Amino acid sequence: MTDIEHPESFHGLPVHTLPGPGRTPATPLPEAGSVAWRLESAWQGDLAFGPLWQHFVDTVDTTRVRALVIGGWWQQEYEPFAPVADLLVRDAERFPSLRALFLADVVSEECELSWLEMCDITPVVEAFGQLEELAVRGSGDAGSDGSSLDLQPVRHKALKSLRFESGGLPSGIVRAIGASDLPALERLELWLGVSEYGGDTSVEDLAPLLSGATFPALRHLGLQNSEIQDEIAAAVASAPVVARLESLSLAMGTLGDEGAEALLSGQPLTHLTSLDLHHHYMSEPLVERLGNLLGPDRVNTDIDEAEDWDPEEDGHRYVAVDE
Repeated sequence: MTDIEHPESFHGLPVHTLPGPGRTPATPLPEAGSVAWRLESAWQGDLAFGPLWQHFVDTVDTTRVRALVIGGWWQQEYEPFAPVADLLVRDAERFPSLRALFLADVVSEECELSWLEMCDITPVVEAFGQLEELAVRGSGDAGSDGSSLDLQPVRHKALKSLRFESGGLPSGIVRAIGASDLPALERLELWLGVSEYGGDTSVEDLAPLLSGATFPALRHLGLQNSEIQDEIAAAVASAPVVARLESLSLAMGTLGDEGAEALLSGQPLTHLTSLDLHHHYMSEPLVERLGNLLGPDRVNTDIDEAEDWDPEEDGHRYVAVDE
């Protein structure tokens, strides 16, 4: 589970972890709207998330909270996220100023991405009608109770940024996003992952996102961390949506020379202010050709060194984040 860390800031606000009940904070609590509040009950002894949540709504002026980060929610054993989602939905009216929500800010030292027992987050999205930014971590593998990360098509007028960080994003979620009505959406970032952990998205599933007709306000598109990155690059090379984008990311996946050739022979990319291709398997000649085509003065291009692998000894390419 690389490329994942706890954010120091979220929605432009510094992240502040709320001390649990009975724990004296080192300094006075910050003003409610000045930070992104992070709630974490994991590794805090016998503290369950329910009492931590109640402590939060009793201690902080929730009417002024602008950003909320949910960290580890279990106690001794990993538990499903559904009860946490239920609390968010139940108390949504207490957060009229909430504009950003991060579900499952968990790193590998705490729980592997594929072990997170997520749930259908549709009710959470629908409960916060003023939400502008939503980030979600989790994969498609079912939890011990059969629960898994899910999303249904939604209509949300305010959402501007949507990000799924996954080692295996189910195709059903990708199709649901493509079928959603999100007129304000400007940024969409999907870590698609691998089939071993539930990532069964195909290029066909991405068609509504690439059409250019689904999200009229879209300016950044990230289709990342995929084991079919060459196929995605080929689809992006002729996708109508690219002409209106300001930035594009095909990073963290298995992008190789085949995908690079598709990008080089496809539609112009020089209008982009940023192109992220880091963590790739392209050969040096293709990296040089891409760099020469785009040019350092025309686009901010992130093409780091190719991943270290020997196609003759081990032909398998790895995404940046899977388990």
